[in-house]
Amino acid sequence: MEIEEIKLEELDPEKFATEKTEEIRSIVRDGLAINALSGGVDSSVVTLLGHRALGDRFKTYFIDNGLMREGEPEHIVSLFKDIGVSVELVHAEDTFFGALRGRTDPEEKREAITQAFYRDVFAELVRETDAKYLLQGTNYTDVEETVAGIKRQHNILEQLGIDPEKMYGYRVIEPLIQLRKSAVRKVAQSLGLPEEIHKRPPFPGPALAARIIGEVTPDRVKIVRKATRIVEEALSRTGAFQYLAILHEDRVTGVREGKRDYGFQIEVRCWESKDAKVGSPTRLPYEVLDPLAERLTREVSGVVSVTYNITPKPPSTIEAV
Repeated sequence: MEIEEIKLEELDPEKFATEKTEEIRSIVRDGLAINALSGGVDSSVVTLLGHRALGDRFKTYFIDNGLMREGEPEHIVSLFKDIGVSVELVHAEDTFFGALRGRTDPEEKREAITQAFYRDVFAELVRETDAKYLLQGTNYTDVEETVAGIKRQHNILEQLGIDPEKMYGYRVIEPLIQLRKSAVRKVAQSLGLPEEIHKRPPFPGPALAARIIGEVTPDRVKIVRKATRIVEEALSRTGAFQYLAILHEDRVTGVREGKRDYGFQIEVRCWESKDAKVGSPTRLPYEVLDPLAERLTREVSGVVSVTYNITPKPPSTIEAV
């Protein structure tokens, strides 16, 4: 990669934010720009930088793709309203589920989400607003993993030879591309974003689609969405870097009340990491795992098996898909 990383120990977050604000302003000039806010730390920082740089010439959207956490779209729109940033909620569930229909290969699913996001949803918003620039929170690890062929991140375009201006009609600006997640958190804190944002565990760009092995359907998203809420409630006090629930593809045999219950398997992952480049499973005690498994099999309809991942990254990855 030709991108020069700014390491955490080298970062002056206030200076970085000032420089990036000026950079955005100098690129966009008197034009218009838009961005998508997901509530993650990357997109949240970009949202504040864009609004500081451009004011009314910057429009932020929350794209509800049907793949988000429980209550996430409304919560994030409300949270940013409280800090003075107006966010428009765009319902695009049908577009994304249509793009994902029948797809089971991980890379095909990621490509389908990429095209739905950039070609279908954002290209339409660009036409409506006449914006010529899209700001997004691509970070250094996103590029690194995609270029290395480990995993195609949905927000990687130019690094793969894709010209967004030619293909979609707008130019992409990536203010955070030199930073890893830990450094982005420092910038978020310096910008005054609430702790809920700057300490939030990472959440994948493809959202819950990255946590479903096999086809992504509304019914399967409902299962992993409820499992995600339970896992996050149970593990939020561990101090871990990230924790998540994964829905496996095949049904497995279980037993309830002396009868076979052919149901779903949820895999729980909990990670220790600084930058997502490497990670090790958190050594959770059975005093934590036992009640977690009990909640998942009791509260998530159809779940009969809960497993815990104990494989480090590498050879595993933090997300499953």
